[in-house]
Amino acid sequence: MDLLGLLFFTLYVILVSALARRTLGAPIGWPRSIAVALVVLTSAYGAAVAVVKAAGLPFTEEALRESPLPYVALAGLALVWVFLFGLVALVLLELFMPTGALPPVRSLFTGWKDRRRRARRYARITAIAVKHGLGGYLRGRRRTAPVQGMAKTARALTAALNEAGVAYIKFGQMLSTRPDLVPEVFTRELSALQTRAAPEPWPGIEGAITGALGRPAAEVFASVDPEPLAAASVAQVHAAELRDGTRVVLKVQRPGAQRQVEADVDILLRLGRRLQRATAWGAALGVQRLAEGFAASLEEELDYRVELANMQAVAAEVDGDRLRVPRVHPEYSSRTLLVMDRVEGTPVGDASELLASFTAQERREIAERLVGEVLRQITVSGVFHADLHMGNILVGPGGELSMLDFGSVGRLDSGARSSLGLMLAAVDRDDSIGATDALVDLLDRPEDLDERRLEREVGQLMVRYGSGLGGRGASDMFAELFPVVLGHGFSIPPQIAAAFRALTALQGTAAAISPDLDLIQAARQQGRLIADEAMSGAALRESLEARLMSLLPALQRLPRRVDKITEDLEQGRFTVTVRPFADREGRRFLTDLVRQGVLAALAATAVLAAIMLVTSDQGPMLAPDMPLYTFLGAGLLFVGFVLALRALVLVFRDDTP
Repeated sequence: MDLLGLLFFTLYVILVSALARRTLGAPIGWPRSIAVALVVLTSAYGAAVAVVKAAGLPFTEEALRESPLPYVALAGLALVWVFLFGLVALVLLELFMPTGALPPVRSLFTGWKDRRRRARRYARITAIAVKHGLGGYLRGRRRTAPVQGMAKTARALTAALNEAGVAYIKFGQMLSTRPDLVPEVFTRELSALQTRAAPEPWPGIEGAITGALGRPAAEVFASVDPEPLAAASVAQVHAAELRDGTRVVLKVQRPGAQRQVEADVDILLRLGRRLQRATAWGAALGVQRLAEGFAASLEEELDYRVELANMQAVAAEVDGDRLRVPRVHPEYSSRTLLVMDRVEGTPVGDASELLASFTAQERREIAERLVGEVLRQITVSGVFHADLHMGNILVGPGGELSMLDFGSVGRLDSGARSSLGLMLAAVDRDDSIGATDALVDLLDRPEDLDERRLEREVGQLMVRYGSGLGGRGASDMFAELFPVVLGHGFSIPPQIAAAFRALTALQGTAAAISPDLDLIQAARQQGRLIADEAMSGAALRESLEARLMSLLPALQRLPRRVDKITEDLEQGRFTVTVRPFADREGRRFLTDLVRQGVLAALAATAVLAAIMLVTSDQGPMLAPDMPLYTFLGAGLLFVGFVLALRALVLVFRDDTP
């Protein structure tokens, strides 16, 4: 019997919980709903007894059997009002502590090991921030860095990220490529972050190679050099030779690197959410969105199959005579191992002696070849290397150029390529109107754009850089372009930002190859060659055919539609239909507004009617001290309060997708 009673009580609790969630119309968490339901059911009996006694009814078994209706009615009234207080408690909890603000109940019993590890890492990160004078930013006491102290803050942030570890270093590197979000002084300091590390002992790397291959390395490679060519926090690069004599390099992910990076990214995401809520600068910068985007990109970077696909995509579009991409071996590559042909050359950043052996004209030709190929990738093929710093470009003994590290590859659709090409062509013609139109088409147009002011500012920028760079780099040009477009409310799509980033990085690499290279002039010359290639007979005919094919259905229907419009105008049947609420968001806003208004009106009406009934001293008596109208008024007042709570939930609930 006790077990059956417990079962019924449990069912009642679940029923009351579901009824509370349904009544409020909000996705309230089950744990708090069940807790409130338990309080309601345990309090219902005492409340019913109190209401019956207050109504003047004798609380005896004989009286209950003789006339049960008043007892049942008053007990029901007591139950619904206790239920109402439970709803009020739920609404207050949702207002001050929304569902999801606290960790789930099961977390109290699981994950203690991960929680301790995370707490130690939190303490370590906080200690690093405080050590470098950044503690105030974590606590939200400082809204932003003062202008005069930005350089100092940028240096402190760079040092803190460098000390925090690989995930934070890579996050800083990502921020250094976003001049649309952080000031130029920060991008300059953060771009110095490097992920060099002490080499992993060979036994660990050998085991990682064997695990990635799924068989002993000796079955695939004739030899592997235990000494790494390069070592970073996540991966090492080793020279090797296949069984057929092909010289290759192996990019091997360090054992445990994935686990360590995932743990740090988890903490970074939590810090992002906390800073987004608790600090003004975090909300303004959109730290949570930045951290989530970084986590997704880092997950791809840790999967070498993505880099392999990137290399194949770029290799399919690149001109091999101007720029080489190492051939990959997908049959030996995996998520943690990338096998590619070894290319001879020295990174541009370390090739000063080699470059000094070339004449100035030869160096200029090498740099122009690099600029031309990168521009062709961006404006013609649409698949381009997005991280063109000096360490990723190799110069061979004969001036050959090769690309490395394809973890970051940009892709532009045909519309973006056309707009970017038109913008560069307009710059070449000193056409500020055409450049402005192309820029507006390239970016996401804001609603309140002042096109005339944008045109003037773009024109001033073109005049400043129109006759060469004057000793300044293209990176300065793009650094000035970003504030212009952001000042007009543009949002820069990630792939467009990647193209600008590639062009900005190209400036430093090309200048290291040929210091006297005028990048703008080189870009103009190469742009004309690219335009000639794109406007050649075969290419132009193919483009026109594609355009005509897309327009053909509309052209075929055009005469019939013109006929129909003319006939309707002649006979007075021409009408124009306007649908002011065709937009889904507009309909949704209006529906929510009407719903809130109707609920508020119904709640006010019910409360006023209830007050009139409660204060009435006429009518039949339900109990010696309880008029029937008072009882009905109390029930109607319950309905009014429930409607008011429902309206309140609609006001404070955030349904933004």
